[in-house]
Amino acid sequence: MNRRRFCTLTASSLAALGVERFLGREHPAHAAEAPFFFRDGDRVVMIGDSITEQLLHSNYVESYVLSRFPRWNLRFRNVGIGGDTSTGGNGRTQRDILSFNPTTVTITFGMNDGGYRVPPDPARVEAYGKGLQGMMDQMAGKGLRIAVLSSSPVEKKEDGPAMQGYNETLERFAEVASVVAHRNGATFVDQFHPHVAALQKARDASASNRVNGGDAVHPGPPGQLLMAWAILKGLRAPALVSSAEINGRGARVVKAEKCRISGLRKSGDGVRFTRADDALPWWLPPAARPILQWAPIAEDLDQYLLKITGLPEGRYQLRIDGQEVAAVTAADLAKGYNMALLEEGPTARQAQAVNDAVFAKNRYYHDMIFRGVVLNGQVPQEGKAALIEERMQGMAPLEQAVRDALVLTPRIFEVMRAA
Repeated sequence: MNRRRFCTLTASSLAALGVERFLGREHPAHAAEAPFFFRDGDRVVMIGDSITEQLLHSNYVESYVLSRFPRWNLRFRNVGIGGDTSTGGNGRTQRDILSFNPTTVTITFGMNDGGYRVPPDPARVEAYGKGLQGMMDQMAGKGLRIAVLSSSPVEKKEDGPAMQGYNETLERFAEVASVVAHRNGATFVDQFHPHVAALQKARDASASNRVNGGDAVHPGPPGQLLMAWAILKGLRAPALVSSAEINGRGARVVKAEKCRISGLRKSGDGVRFTRADDALPWWLPPAARPILQWAPIAEDLDQYLLKITGLPEGRYQLRIDGQEVAAVTAADLAKGYNMALLEEGPTARQAQAVNDAVFAKNRYYHDMIFRGVVLNGQVPQEGKAALIEERMQGMAPLEQAVRDALVLTPRIFEVMRAA
């Protein structure tokens, strides 16, 4: 679809296109079978406005992908600019996207495009679609996998339904994003509706609940983790880190998925074994974890499971490499215990180290290169290429720190009867 054809889209034609299915309210059977959006070898550009430039949900997405696929060779770049719109994105596609020679691009505009007007201004709706389509036109024929994301919602300060006010405008912009994505063979990710649903769930529990953190427009860590969850779900991210099922009575491995169990033996009423995982749990920062009560983030994306049946009733210590990390009951272990939410111990420290290394790398790139040179009007244009090349040398140790944090190590697990 070219720009002229997009201009002819009206509210009635959007409805005729079946926007409901674009917004993820229908789930065809083949969607669950589709592969994860990201792949080994990807060079990923994430473009957007100030919500992207916060370096939160983009970092969470990157940390997830690296932790889940630690042997992949990946490179992410965040090129969010505060106050930007799809029109601005269209104007800087060559400089900020194509110059990186990416394989994969995510586009997140809409918050500023609506101009904070209710109801939506038709001229702004049209400009938003034309900006997105312009970006698509520039990237056409280059073999890129493109995901167009709806904007995150606002979390209004006033009591009342989460969908009132500017979110009604943003919903219309989500419809436009879905149409542009599908007309161009791109992936559409509806992060708007899952996010609104979580906000509404919190308001239903208490009218005074405000759960995003940050301000009405710019979520803090909880709301940005909610964004990352909705984005990753929309990109068909797998839930499983790894899973091990053990018969504790007979000291027998029943099933192991994405991990290997060796040296299993009984130890008193419990068991001891070595577990070699193929992935790491996704670190969910403590500052963001309050959002877990409003959305099934760990259940959907961070299943690091240990199931042990046949243990005598009672409480047990879970130890990893000799450090106690949790106290659990035999009943909890028999159901399957998710270790992804552990905040202590070797696996938690390693998952956090990945997260911290990703944040440090991206902060350097943003501050020293993207904001520090590319967007810095005080640096002469003719000198920018050389300065970027010079400062990119500082990326090497930061990227190596990420790779070092991802090195997988077999761990000794002990489940012992608590005193």
